[in-house]
Amino acid sequence: MFHLRIPQGWEIPERLATPESCYLSRRSLLKSIGLGAIGYAGLEDVSAATAAAPASATRNPRYTLDRPVTEEKVATRYNNFREFTHQKEAVWMMQDAFQTEPWTLKIAGLVRRPQTFDIGQLIRQMSLEERLYRHRCIEGWAMAVPWTGFPFKSLIDLVQPTSDARYVLMTSFFRPDQAEGQRIHAEFNWPMRSAITLAEAMNEMSFLVTGMYGHELPKSNGAPIRLAVPWKYGFKSIKSIVSIEFSAAQPANLWNEPGTAPHDFFANVNPNDSGPRYSQARERLIGTWESRPTMLYNGYAPFVAHLYR
Repeated sequence: MFHLRIPQGWEIPERLATPESCYLSRRSLLKSIGLGAIGYAGLEDVSAATAAAPASATRNPRYTLDRPVTEEKVATRYNNFREFTHQKEAVWMMQDAFQTEPWTLKIAGLVRRPQTFDIGQLIRQMSLEERLYRHRCIEGWAMAVPWTGFPFKSLIDLVQPTSDARYVLMTSFFRPDQAEGQRIHAEFNWPMRSAITLAEAMNEMSFLVTGMYGHELPKSNGAPIRLAVPWKYGFKSIKSIVSIEFSAAQPANLWNEPGTAPHDFFANVNPNDSGPRYSQARERLIGTWESRPTMLYNGYAPFVAHLYR
């Protein structure tokens, strides 16, 4: 008996993603000529966190794309990281002074096992995988990235939240001596903070990222560890995390505080959201600038829609 499988609306043929054999072959070639720690040819000036995890990770076939993977040189040179600069095209040139080693991640709040992890040791004890995710900025641009990392749930299971925990607050670094934007832009209440619900953090799509394109995460993209919650606008996927705190009450986070853009706490991608500054009806893919209709939850409704019913 034949088994007929009907594709879901959010799935696409694997042919639209970079073939894994080609991807891994090129990575092996680069490693053999001494460029494995740098990445693909032409990216020698994009720094990576030396304390991060090994690059090798098997791609999880559960997560597919409806578009080609964004070219690495494009994805690492067009990025919002206001700690360094407001100019997206310049972030990668402004992060040389930023030190990602040593790095610790503090877990606190309503957990049974509060602790502080050395980031290298934490990553080495996790089972890493690669996931192809769409990434959507509230400004209307989008990209598709092969992230390496581990499910947020894996870390949560280690620290064991109490029954009172409802929210998860993540905080980024504060080093004005290493990040010019933190000196210049006093209008922000640094450091950057982002919060999601515990249910969202436990969802299978919530991913703690330690690498991209088969090598360590560049500083300009949030080294040594960042969040990826691809059904939300990009500002919720906080970069360079130094602490995670579990709480019973909804915490303030930078983009919801007075004086900043009045974004919704959840910030889920929604084509019907006109927003304070940007229409969300369509998106443009960086690199090609192809225009596409925006998908509800960025196309991940089958995974996350139940969280909001």
